[in-house]
Amino acid sequence: MIQTVNPDEIIAHCQAIAELSEQPGCTTRTFLSPPMREVHRILRVWMERLGMSVSVDSAGNLRGYYEGLYTDAPRLLIGSHLDTVPCAGAFDGVLGVVLGIALIESLKGRRLPFAIEIAGFSDEEGVRFGMPFIGSRALVGTLDAALLETKDAHGCTVAQAIRDFGLDPSGMAEAVLQRPLLGYLEFHIEQGPVLDQLGLPLGIVEAIAGRTQARVSFRGRANHAGTTPMHLRHDAVAAVAEWILAVEHEARATPGLVATVGQVEAIPGASNVIAGEARASLDVRHAIDAQRTAGVDRIVSAAREIARGRELTFECSAKQEQRAVACDPKLVLAMEKAVERAGFPLHRMTSGAGHDAMILAQKVPVAMLFLRSPGGISHHPDERVLSQDLAAALHTGLRFLEQLEELHG
Repeated sequence: MIQTVNPDEIIAHCQAIAELSEQPGCTTRTFLSPPMREVHRILRVWMERLGMSVSVDSAGNLRGYYEGLYTDAPRLLIGSHLDTVPCAGAFDGVLGVVLGIALIESLKGRRLPFAIEIAGFSDEEGVRFGMPFIGSRALVGTLDAALLETKDAHGCTVAQAIRDFGLDPSGMAEAVLQRPLLGYLEFHIEQGPVLDQLGLPLGIVEAIAGRTQARVSFRGRANHAGTTPMHLRHDAVAAVAEWILAVEHEARATPGLVATVGQVEAIPGASNVIAGEARASLDVRHAIDAQRTAGVDRIVSAAREIARGRELTFECSAKQEQRAVACDPKLVLAMEKAVERAGFPLHRMTSGAGHDAMILAQKVPVAMLFLRSPGGISHHPDERVLSQDLAAALHTGLRFLEQLEELHG
C-alpha cells in the first residue's frame, strides 16, 4: 500500500470545513445546525468519488461504507466527530474523519478482507444539549427516549432537532452497529502538550481517563468589607481559595491525577461585601478509577476540614462519574507494530480528554492514535497540526490496515 494523499490537502479539507460555522469569524458547529448539511455534502462527494456508499443515520451521523473483498466481511469502523465547541479550531474531531477518508483514498481502490466504515459523528462536544456523545451513543444503542427529549436553551428537543434536519428519530435502531466488527479506530489531535514537549509526532493511546465532575459550595456569612475585623470574618471566598490550593497539591502529589477548579462564583459578588457563599466546579481525572475516586475523596475531605476550621459549612453536589476506558490490547499491539513499521518512535499515553472511543468501547474494541498538537493548543482558533505529522499518521494508518489484513486475511 502506497500513501498517495498529500498531507497539505488534508489540512486544506479541515480548514475548508472550519469555514462552515454558525458564527461569522469563528468556527462553531453544534448538533445538526444548518452548517452541518454542507459538511455532509463535502464529505459525501469525496467518499462517493472513492466508490463508497454514503448515508446519514437517524442521529445525524454521516456514514460511508467501503466494501471488503467479501459481502459478509467484518467491518473496521474509523471515525470522530464533526461538531465543535464555540470558537473552535479546525482540527479537533474533523481531522479524524478526514484522515479516515484519506486512508481509503490511499488504497487506490484496493479491497481488503474486511470492510471499512467511516463515521462522522453528529455530536461529541455536547454544546447544544449539554449532553455529549449523541452521535456515538446512537451506534451502541444508548440514545434512548429520555435522551431524545432533552431540550436545548430554546426548548427544542433532540428528537425535534433530528426532525428539523429531515431525519426520523423513530428509526434510531437502524443506526446501531451490526456485527461482525473488527474494531473502532480514532485519529485525533492530542489536545495537550505532551507529544509536543517530547518532540514526537504520534502517540498510541492505551487508556482514556475516567472523570469525576462535581459542584461544591462553601457557606459563611456575608458582611461589610470595611467594618468587619479579619478575625471575625466567615469568608467563603477565602475558604474556596485555600481549597483550590489543596486541590492542586493533591493532584501534584498523585502520579497521573489531574484536578481542575475551572469555575468560581462569589455570592453576592460585590467588591465591598465579604462573600457569604462561594461556589466552584471540580474536575478530576485519572486512567485508573480507584486512584481517581481516592483522590476525589481526599479533595472533598480537605474541603470539609477547611470549612470546619473557618466555621463555614460545605456541600458537594451534582457529582457525575465517567469510568476510565482501556483501549483494546490487541489493537494497541497492532498499532505499535504499525508505528514501528512506519519508522516512528513508540510512545504510549493516556488521553485526559473524553472521546467517542469511550462510548464505542461499550460495543467494540477500540484504538486511538494521537497526533501532536503544536503548543498543546486545542479548542481554540490557533489549534494546528503539522504536515509531517499528518504524513506520519497516514503512513502508520496504512501499516495498521496491513496488520489487520495479516490477522484476518
